Amino acid sequence: MEARMTRCLVVDDDAEIRRSLDAYLQKFSVTVSAAADGREMRRLMAMQVFDVVVLDLMLPDENGLTLCQWIQQHHPSVPVIMLTAHGDPISRVLGLEMGADDYLAKPFEPRELVARIHAIRRRARRGENEVQTRREFRFEGWAFDRLLRQLVSPQQVVVPLSSAEFRMLSALVERPGRVLSREQLIELTRAPGVEVNDRSVDLTISRLRQKLGDSSKEPRLIRTMRGEGYLFDAQVQA
Repeated sequence: MEARMTRCLVVDDDAEIRRSLDAYLQKFSVTVSAAADGREMRRLMAMQVFDVVVLDLMLPDENGLTLCQWIQQHHPSVPVIMLTAHGDPISRVLGLEMGADDYLAKPFEPRELVARIHAIRRRARRGENEVQTRREFRFEGWAFDRLLRQLVSPQQVVVPLSSAEFRMLSALVERPGRVLSREQLIELTRAPGVEVNDRSVDLTISRLRQKLGDSSKEPRLIRTMRGEGYLFDAQVQA
């Protein structure tokens, strides 16, 4: 059976970039929808389901970082590739911290974008296969469904997770009661093309604690083991 086309939304105010990517990506089994600004992006995402969003950082109506946050809140399972200005490491780091899965600096080779899109799709398919045997985890009244990429609170409220938060929580719930060093967490949550370091691990842990209602001063679920790393301290049912 022939694999379906990858559905990509390109968000860029440069009409030439939109046209050229549309023509180029279709050669590699990627079908493209295009938006020139955040308003059009939201409209298209309300109407269609996308496998990946290619999002320019600088847009006329709204900052790409804000839009990346919006995607993570409303479409947390959709990965984002951020396009940043060449030599702008601050924006790149901020984009990753906001939940972007990957980045490319402009100008870029279209073939590299194709490779990154396909890498993201392969990771998604592997993730779907891996969760078939252990799809849902329950702890402290929470339900974490990895197939749906969904975290549900004890009050039955769906809590959106960024891709980084999803990978981190997956690593933790699979290893309850074990101290995991930052180096181990980097390896367990690493994704091709995404820079992960000690600081990004700490930031992702901090955001997860907030979403789980875990105290930052005296965390109960994700405990800091000083000088060692982090420990997920909960009874987990799979």
